Amino acid sequence: MEPKELTSIEKPKTGTGRGGYRPGAGRKKGTRDQITVAGLLDQVYDQSGRDYDEILVGDFLQARLEGDKQTVYKYHNLILSKVMNSLAKIEVTDSEDAIASKKAAFAEALSKLTGVKQE
Repeated sequence: MEPKELTSIEKPKTGTGRGGYRPGAGRKKGTRDQITVAGLLDQVYDQSGRDYDEILVGDFLQARLEGDKQTVYKYHNLILSKVMNSLAKIEVTDSEDAIASKKAAFAEALSKLTGVKQE
C-alpha cells in the first residue's frame, strides 16, 4: 500500500519568515485597553472645557432651534432608549398576607430542592 499524498490542508507549512511567534512581541499579559470610555470623556472635557452631557444637551437644543427634525428625533430616540431605562422605576407593594404566602412558597421550594425539611 503506497502512502497517500497530503492535501494542501494537511501539508506542513514551510517557513517564509513572516508571522509566527517572536520573543517579546505583542501585548504583555495583564495590559489593559488603551482607550476607555472614562478616558474619552476626560479628553472631551480637556479639549472643550465642558462635560459630554453638557455638549449633548447643547447639540440637542441647537438642532431644535434650527428645526432639524431628523436630528431632534434621533436625540429623542437616544434619550428614550438609554436614559429613560435608568430612570424608570416600578414600585410593587404587597400586603402582609401576600408576603407571608411568598415566604411559605419559597421555603417549600427550597426544602424540595435541598431535601432539608421545613421547620
